[in-house]
Amino acid sequence: KEAEEAKNELENDPDIVKEKQHFSEQALVMAPMAPPTSFIPMQVIHGAHTPSEATRRLVEKVGMEKLRRFTGLFYERCFVDPHLDQFIAEHSEPHAERFANWIAEKLGFGTPWTQERRTRPKRYPKKFMHFGDETMQVSHDRSTAHFAAWYSPKREAQHMGQKFQPEDARNWMRLHFWAARETGLYDEHPDFMDYYERFIGHFVSIYSSKSPPFTRESARWSADPENLQRYHQAGNRMDILGKNIDQELLLLPAEERSYTGSRHDNPLWPYNREALR
Repeated sequence: KEAEEAKNELENDPDIVKEKQHFSEQALVMAPMAPPTSFIPMQVIHGAHTPSEATRRLVEKVGMEKLRRFTGLFYERCFVDPHLDQFIAEHSEPHAERFANWIAEKLGFGTPWTQERRTRPKRYPKKFMHFGDETMQVSHDRSTAHFAAWYSPKREAQHMGQKFQPEDARNWMRLHFWAARETGLYDEHPDFMDYYERFIGHFVSIYSSKSPPFTRESARWSADPENLQRYHQAGNRMDILGKNIDQELLLLPAEERSYTGSRHDNPLWPYNREALR
């Protein structure tokens, strides 16, 4: 029942609903061009992220090759992280390519993710998983990919079907921003990463409203070599696993502990309309 409720929540998420609409449409809806400034406010319409010409230019400057190197390194990190790897049933699928395409499309750089999904049944056999008496085609869109991760055969029996938890999102974000640093995105494309951290802060909310506050902390974690050393020494296991999330929230700077969502009358980060000092 819990898994079914979580699946329904995923399918009704505004961003995922929008992705399904785009799958049957050709045109990509763009928000009005942002004013010429180094800070690009996030465009969120009816709860769904909407790209702009400014975000498209961010991807154009980075380039798809570098974006693929970034997602490729990220998945290399995930495959050797025991906690995250349990959610990935098969390493052979083109996870990194699909993720890079998704990022590019969500930021307005064409529709590579949608186009790949349209041709996927021809390029790869359809993938099905069995959940009790139910058989479902999975990994053909973001909601079913998440569902497949919840039921990955690598997971322990007592956790099978459990949706992602905030500690899963924190683990994921730390490795993600680490890969971005190692790829040179923070040094070479700071404008992209300024927006991208907020972009991740928005999309990670699908896991839990307690996940977004840890976005900036995850980025800071990835910048400290001592953190990376401790992580390796612990067998690639994060020191946050199993900790009380409410107590962990209290360890954040006071201004980072709250998440309002995008529909609030005065939304906080990552939906701030001006750069924070």
